[in-house]
Amino acid sequence: MFYYDTNNSTEGRLNGIITVVNYILLGLAFCAFSDLEGAKKAKTLFDGRTFQGWEGNQKIFRIEQGAIVGGSLKEKIVHNEFLCTKKTYKNFILKLEVKLLGGPKANAGIQIRTKRIPNHHEVIGYQADMGKGWWGSLYDESRRRTVLSKADPAVIEKILKPDQWNRYEIRCEGKRIRLFINGIQTVDYTEPDPKIPVEGVIAVQIHGGPPSEAWYRNIRLTPLP
Repeated sequence: MFYYDTNNSTEGRLNGIITVVNYILLGLAFCAFSDLEGAKKAKTLFDGRTFQGWEGNQKIFRIEQGAIVGGSLKEKIVHNEFLCTKKTYKNFILKLEVKLLGGPKANAGIQIRTKRIPNHHEVIGYQADMGKGWWGSLYDESRRRTVLSKADPAVIEKILKPDQWNRYEIRCEGKRIRLFINGIQTVDYTEPDPKIPVEGVIAVQIHGGPPSEAWYRNIRLTPLP
């Protein structure tokens, strides 16, 4: 409750306005505090120096210039390879920088809500795709083996920096998955199948094919409720 001067003086009116403004500011501050409480602080998933917290084929993946690098520009990639987190994640905002080298046939991606196939190099789960004709799209790796939601090629052409670092952002909230490249949304997908898991590991990929390299750095994850 706030006090308003019944004498209707200028000073009274001013005090009343100030009180109302203060209540509004307190309300906005409370909302902001609630949002911060709901979303925890970002966690660094890759320290830039070691593979601590990750597992995968270290003959294929290496650390160079503070980044995870998959593949090689000197020899063919025999088959898909994935470097996976040891922990699983459900609802989150994942932000990282990526770079893909090797020409128009180079391909890679970031796996989310994924699991390894036992005794196999492949994984099963959603992939935020990378590669000509694939950038910014959501693919279902080794499960439905199809593009679940395709990015608009015209949008990708405007926002993508070929052979350079690009910012990839992935938001997973319940059944909804959104992808962003360099701050622009490319996919907004809601999973219709209730049987599809909403939790799993995160992984970075280098796709089998011609000599190519996929670079990943500044990998940070903010857990969501």
